[in-house]
Amino acid sequence: MNKPLIVQKFGGTSVGSIERIQSVAKQVIQAKLAGNRLVVVVSAMSGETNRLVELAKQIDSVPNARELDVLLSTGEQVSMALLAMALSKLGHHSVSLTGQQAQIQTNNQHNHATISEINTQVIQRYLDDEIIVIVAGFQGVNALGDITTLGRGGSDTTAVTLAAALLADECQIYTDVAGVYTADPRVVVNAKCLDKIDFTTMEVMSKKGAKVLHLPCVTHAGKNDVPLRVLSSFESGSGTLVKGWNPTPGMSGIALKKHLLAISIPAHQKQRIDQQIKLCGIEIDCQITDDADYTLIAQPDAIHRVVAMLSEVATEKSPVGLVTVVGDISPPFTSQSQQLLNLAEISVLHFCEDKHSFTFVIASEAIDKAANVLHDNYIISNDTVSREEKLAYLG
Repeated sequence: MNKPLIVQKFGGTSVGSIERIQSVAKQVIQAKLAGNRLVVVVSAMSGETNRLVELAKQIDSVPNARELDVLLSTGEQVSMALLAMALSKLGHHSVSLTGQQAQIQTNNQHNHATISEINTQVIQRYLDDEIIVIVAGFQGVNALGDITTLGRGGSDTTAVTLAAALLADECQIYTDVAGVYTADPRVVVNAKCLDKIDFTTMEVMSKKGAKVLHLPCVTHAGKNDVPLRVLSSFESGSGTLVKGWNPTPGMSGIALKKHLLAISIPAHQKQRIDQQIKLCGIEIDCQITDDADYTLIAQPDAIHRVVAMLSEVATEKSPVGLVTVVGDISPPFTSQSQQLLNLAEISVLHFCEDKHSFTFVIASEAIDKAANVLHDNYIISNDTVSREEKLAYLG
């Protein structure tokens, strides 16, 4: 009987120094001694990718895409080699592989490539010999043999795709937090770490702003039925298991998007504007339509592009944020939640509803306060009091 196969991924903060890499090596060895076969995916050391980008921009403000991929891929190669050295020093046989050596095939889109296939024969051969395999995240190779990089969250994508291709028992994502929280613990005082969450809810949380797992990582894991576990590199614990598609009843968490801008455009222009935004590949975080206006909310760079494209119809930009309650939203929620926010002297500028979430558009300065109010009333209080009892005082 084969030993369990675990794919572990360590992010930039986890391998951010020699001391951290040595600590990661000890964690990997602990998992190995527990009877597992291991594939370890690493990111570049914290800050390294940004440093390399800045070097490139000193040569050319718009670097050649192919050569930028060649440059950026070196960050992960440094991490993987140092980790392999650390494991060897501690007496454990390992091998480091670039994306090309691991036979990670991608399309031809430099800087934002997509993995098309992984030939697992090389990795499997090492695993069969009880060797720990370390793979550079964030990179692959296209049909021409050129190095490609996967864009934002690329190391997570590498780990999940490898786990699916290898039929791994679990994919473990090591970060600087203890797991998936009911809200950002840096913003919400009473945020709780979850033992388990389903893919449906995690997908919505990621889409609406939770940063612990990138959306493509969650989507790919769910599609291939790969159990994900989010763990801390800095403290012990079982983390959060992401598995299954059936959402648990009730409300699961609060997701935030901060530092956004909103612009309003005449509603009758909506169809033309949507076509132009799609054509230009501009990512919009929230769209709200009423009788008179069509409101677009997005990152500042995206809004600036929209304004440049539609300056004759776009109104003044307003700083806003989005607070999203994720989970089972019952019909009275709209009026009850707005009353809660009003009692806290927080004005709701707009709101929109999806199948598994309800999003409030809030002025930037009130985002943190709104997140705490909604979390304490809909997440924390749910542990001891039914929603009906909890909101009865609102009438």
